[in-house]
Amino acid sequence: MILHTSISGEGFPLVLIHSGGMTGLTEYEEQSDYFSERNFKVIRPDLRGHGQSEGPIDHYFSHCADDIHDTLKALRIEKCHIAGVSLGGIAALLFAKKYPEQVSSLTFSGIFPIEPDNWKELSKQEAEHHEQLFENEEVVSILDGMHGNNDWKALLRSFQGDDFYPFAETGDVSHLPVPALCMVGEAEKNEISVAVTYKQLNSDIHVSIIPFAGHLVHRDQPELYSRTLHTFIESLDNNSSIVKG
Repeated sequence: MILHTSISGEGFPLVLIHSGGMTGLTEYEEQSDYFSERNFKVIRPDLRGHGQSEGPIDHYFSHCADDIHDTLKALRIEKCHIAGVSLGGIAALLFAKKYPEQVSSLTFSGIFPIEPDNWKELSKQEAEHHEQLFENEEVVSILDGMHGNNDWKALLRSFQGDDFYPFAETGDVSHLPVPALCMVGEAEKNEISVAVTYKQLNSDIHVSIIPFAGHLVHRDQPELYSRTLHTFIESLDNNSSIVKG
């Protein structure tokens, strides 16, 4: 499935994938400006069921990697850096694992490699938050406008399914075939545990703990997120130059 995309800038492709319930246009705005001014072609797709990308939402993550692949093929992009947050972080990781030949680097944040002890409580809290959103007429109007013909309420409710989160995939990173950076916020205890766990699972995964940020690091600290991601990408370019030299 070819996803609807927003594109800015010219240069090496950088794909930024939004969190659940958002869209390519409403997420990563600051990062899009930052990187498009620094010789990157910034590509922000709407994942299926979001924004202007319609499509079935059952067995959600089984489609994500192929959707991104089909989209990049349609755009004639052979290789890219890719970053994602929360739902988008999972999608980015699954894409990098399935299509490593298309990935120069992977950056993910807000995802879990193993099921936290309080996962059921976290899921319950998220479900209650969503139900509160559904009662807010102003929010409903905004989200209706964002997601067009998509049933965004059904999408958010689907996130609470018992088997929705693909822990078997997000935790299977010991042989991750691409350079990777895990960025987390310090504000939540679970986020710091995530960074430690990913480093234990694969010592080649770089980790960055961003101060004064929570689950959505890129939104809480947009400048720090952008600079950290840029430093990571530049470090890969520098190492490649040294090897070639």
